[in-house]
This record gives sequence, C-alpha cells and structure tokens, in this order.
Amino acid sequence: MRKLIIILLHLMLLIPGYSLYGQEEIIEGGKKIGAAGFKFMDIAIGARAAGMGEAFAFIGDDAEAIFYNPAGIAQMDDKNFDLTVCKVDWIVETSINAVGLVANLGTFGNVGFSLLYTDYGDVIGTVVEPDSASGYRETGLLELGSYATGVSYARKLTDKFMIGANFRYSYEHLGDNLFANNAARDSIWTEKNETQTIAYDIGTIFYPGFESFRLGMSIVNFSTAVQYEYEEGRTNSFNLPLTFKMGAAMDILDLLGEHPHHSLLVDFELVHPRDYSQRYHLGGELSILEVIKLRAGYKFGYDEEGLAFGAGINTANVKLDYAYSEFGIFDFVNRVSLGLSF
Repeated sequence: MRKLIIILLHLMLLIPGYSLYGQEEIIEGGKKIGAAGFKFMDIAIGARAAGMGEAFAFIGDDAEAIFYNPAGIAQMDDKNFDLTVCKVDWIVETSINAVGLVANLGTFGNVGFSLLYTDYGDVIGTVVEPDSASGYRETGLLELGSYATGVSYARKLTDKFMIGANFRYSYEHLGDNLFANNAARDSIWTEKNETQTIAYDIGTIFYPGFESFRLGMSIVNFSTAVQYEYEEGRTNSFNLPLTFKMGAAMDILDLLGEHPHHSLLVDFELVHPRDYSQRYHLGGELSILEVIKLRAGYKFGYDEEGLAFGAGINTANVKLDYAYSEFGIFDFVNRVSLGLSF
C-alpha cells in the first residue's frame, strides 16, 4: 500500500497544471489562508460523519462515504442499493443539500452518484454611489448558486485492499461583475461571475489482518486551477480546497472478544488541507443492538470548530441521523440525514 500511495502522489505532482499546494499561499500567524476557492466543497456532508467530528474516511461503508473517501463504498457488501439525503443548516443563514446513491454490482465493483447544492439565501447586491448619503446603492437580489455533481467507482482488489475514485463537475455563480470602459461611465455592462471545473477524489482502505483494524488515505478536490475575470481583460486563478488525509480505524470491542450485536468504531485521521495548517480528526461511534447509534468527535487545529456529537437509529432498510457541531462565534451547525437501503 505504501508503494501505491507514493505512486499516486508522484503522478499528481507530474501532471501539468496540477499541484498538491496552491499556486499562491498567504501565510498569517503561521497558517495558510486564502489559498482555495469553491469552499462549499469543503463542508462536511452527512450527519453520521459530522457527529464523529468528520473522522469518517476509513469507517464509511455506504453512500455517505462518497463525500469522504470513495473507497468506502466498496465495503457495501450486504446491500444492492444505498441512498443518503442530507441537509446542512450552515452558518450565516446558508444551507447545503446533498444526495448520494450507490449501487452494488457484485464482482464488477460498486458505482455511485452524488449531488450537492448550496443555498445562499437572499443576498442584496450593492454598487458604490458617491453622491448618495450611504455611499452606495442597492442593485437588488444577487443570483448566487453553487453545486457539484459526479460519479463514483470503487472495488475490492483483494479481500483486504480496496480503492475508489470520484469524478465531479463543480460550478459556482456569485452574481455579476460590473464593467465600465472609462471613468465617466458612458458605457457600463455586466458579465456573469461564474466558474466551473472538474474535480477528482481518490482513496484507499487496507486491512492488514489484525481484527477490524484498517488504515488508508484519501485525496479530495484535486483539480486544475480555476480562472476568473476580476477586471475587464484581467484574470486571476484559484485552486480548489484540496485535502489529503491518512489515518486508521478499528472496532475497539474486537479486543474484548465476540460482540455480535454491539460495536465501538474509532477513527483517527491526520488532515493536511491546502488552505490551512495541519489538522487532526478523532471520533467514535457506539452501536447498541445494531439499532441505536451514539457518536462523538473532536476536530483539532481549527479556529472555530471543535466538539461534535450525534445520534442515529438504524433499521434493516432505514437510517435517520442527527449531528450537532460547535462553531465558535457562529454558535453551532445542525445536520440531518436520511438513508434508505435494500
């Protein structure tokens, strides 16, 4: 597995136009900031994962795994289809809705589909108006929107090693740009402030043979730089919030012997994002009688986020999950997920 990780990293560094790091990094207080756009793709999707502090990349075994480590959907052995729908009540009156679907195709592997959409709420646009009392004037509601949709594929190469990948089209529209051909503004026009790109995710999970212990890696939001026009005839670029994770997970109750109706999954991850310093995720999920799920986690190295917890109820075909995440000066974030499988 070590050789595979090294090969994947070298391939990414060699492809023209791609980089594991931003083209330009801003360092403030020893932390990288402002080095990525399309940040809606960096928000935790799924109440189960969020309730564990996003320590989920090597535990996920259903459609929710698409958003963290696509290799996880290869672990969906006992179901033909799995569907997850999630709503995230994000900060400053924005929200994110997401859906993921996975189909088990047997020896061919597992394939998936995903879609996430951001609702920015009502945002009023303004332009500078020096002659007015306020110094600006309102231009009405801005047309804002962003979404990402894609397909996934994962397969078990052996009974111990699995690999998966996502291919996602991502789009963002953040209002219009106002242009004028001279200071007198005798000619003014607008152009849509929209960008799009193709992003790739890849991940692996490996079981070395000790109980349920597993380790792996994932790279999400891998893409070329996105170009945009900020003045007439002048362009700039930004990178997506590329994130590299590696870590391990295990059902701790394996150390105590047989436990057919209970489990205590623990996941620890080292997280290296493009636009921030190194972080760590630690989380756990206690399953009681395979029906009641209690979760908690902590995200180390964040300015605002930290503690998270959640709960869920699983039946044979239905899953309902809730997560609460602390968010510092923004108070907290709620997430609700519904899952169906058969």
